[in-house]
Amino acid sequence: MTDLSRDYQNSAFIAGGDAYYPRWQAEAAAFRGQMGARARLDMAYGPGARQAFDLFLPEATPRGVMIFVHGGYWLACGREDYSHLAAGAVARGWACALPSYTLAPEARIAAMTVEIAQAVRAASALVAGPVVVTGHSAGGHLSARMGCADLALGVARVVPISPLADLAPLMHTEMNASLAIDAAEVAAESPARRGLAKGVQAHVWVGGQERPAFLWQARTLSEAWDCPWTVDPGKHHFDVIDGLIDPKSALISACLDGL
Repeated sequence: MTDLSRDYQNSAFIAGGDAYYPRWQAEAAAFRGQMGARARLDMAYGPGARQAFDLFLPEATPRGVMIFVHGGYWLACGREDYSHLAAGAVARGWACALPSYTLAPEARIAAMTVEIAQAVRAASALVAGPVVVTGHSAGGHLSARMGCADLALGVARVVPISPLADLAPLMHTEMNASLAIDAAEVAAESPARRGLAKGVQAHVWVGGQERPAFLWQARTLSEAWDCPWTVDPGKHHFDVIDGLIDPKSALISACLDGL
């Protein structure tokens, strides 16, 4: 079987790609400091070391809660790296929760799905109103799973950003030495192979300058779910999430408008 590792590499194909993670960490820390008492940090949704979320609140009573699930190929990163992505939702009057979850190889992807579902339930119990789940890359996969019929979480909308919607190709990458995806997990945990829950709205988002594999993944999910998808012109795999910072962006509108 052909090694597909190169298809799913991102930094090597983005100018200055290695600078994004340190920049995000600095922006996230600055945002947490600016939020002051409206930042409720390290809120447990389970007993595990990474089973916690940060909740950022608007100045008035929240209109609902948007949950952002971070990426990192289920292998890296955490909620503290992306706090600043709550800015757009908070400016629109929404609360925003960012969970961490147990990473591979300690956890299988199926277990991560269970954890994020627990985080969604915990966050939605704290904030009245509609629940929107978005996420990026591996977090796009997990956010899409929150909209699947087998979970029936009652979310209003899912907006997977650059999602890994069909896990089959990932079995043929070097990452699978740690992820241990097998055929059973492909069938159970690929959002593109599961139906969207009744009543859940979905909108798939992807950058126009992303690797072809990610464009394929996004389109595959939109076709499987018969839902809209947006190819964001000129955006690559890292800057495609920048729209979450801007309350007037098209991405934030896709997440929150009409709810």
